[in-house]
This record gives sequence, C-alpha cells and structure tokens, in this order.
Amino acid sequence: MDNTTVTTLRQLSPQDFAAFGVDHVAYVRPVTVNGVTAFSIHAADGTPLTVLPKQDVAFAAVRQNDMEPLSVH
Repeated sequence: MDNTTVTTLRQLSPQDFAAFGVDHVAYVRPVTVNGVTAFSIHAADGTPLTVLPKQDVAFAAVRQNDMEPLSVH
C-alpha cells in the first residue's frame, strides 16, 4: 500500500469506512441462539445477514455470494 492510499483511507468518514468493502467482505462470528452455538454473517458495514448452524457452512455461504469471509472472535 503506498502513501497516497494510506492517506486516502485515513480521510474516510466513519460512514464511508463502514461501507468500505461492503460488496466484497462478510464477517462471520460465533453467537448463541437458544443455548446453541451458531454463526452469524454480517456485511462489512455491520448489517446482520443470516445465522447458520456451522462455521464451515457460513463460510461456504459467503463464498457462494462472491464475497470473502472473515472470522470475528
């Protein structure tokens, strides 16, 4: 990443930063639903998309939608 890119990223508003990568990245994190561990998928801006029973299923669902899954702990 060059200095121009770094400077541009630092100047993003909070709203623009939240939308950064929204079409390319989805976050997968463990959640508890009715006492059972499941995996929640969120868009890059934090919008909840779905909850699935297993992490590998969640990652596969993200990839099937042409996005890159990232794990959040």
